[in-house]
Amino acid sequence: MRLYLLRHAEAEPYQVDDFSRSLTEKGIAQAKRVGEFLASHKILPDLILSSPVTRARETAEIVSGKLGCELTLAPWIACGMHPEVALGELAAFARLDSLIIVGHEPDLSALIAHLIGLENSLAINVTKASLTAIDLSRCAPGRGVLKLFLPVKLL
Repeated sequence: MRLYLLRHAEAEPYQVDDFSRSLTEKGIAQAKRVGEFLASHKILPDLILSSPVTRARETAEIVSGKLGCELTLAPWIACGMHPEVALGELAAFARLDSLIIVGHEPDLSALIAHLIGLENSLAINVTKASLTAIDLSRCAPGRGVLKLFLPVKLL
């Protein structure tokens, strides 16, 4: 399976609670840019899974709209996702050719490090609206091969 990891786009800095922070105008433009990049390169995942947190959900909705693919909210991707939990959840989707998960930092960098066999995520900087692709022969630590790591400004 090819796993795409997308960090949510730029969101409001402050809100009543962290869960409710919406995308800014810049964030909306970033999410559109990601969706257009994926569509123009014919990267059409079987499914998009998103954190239910507003900024991630809004990012995923924009990308899903550009690609015309199914979007499902997955509570396990919300802020604080642990790599081991993510691997367990991802195993249920191993039959898919490709999958996008839309989430948060530092969770995504920790998952990337776990998947490609790094001891920690200190050398990984997943910026807002950046796109990472990892090929997984199976959902296990160290079994991933990094294929793509692009910041939104290069999309």
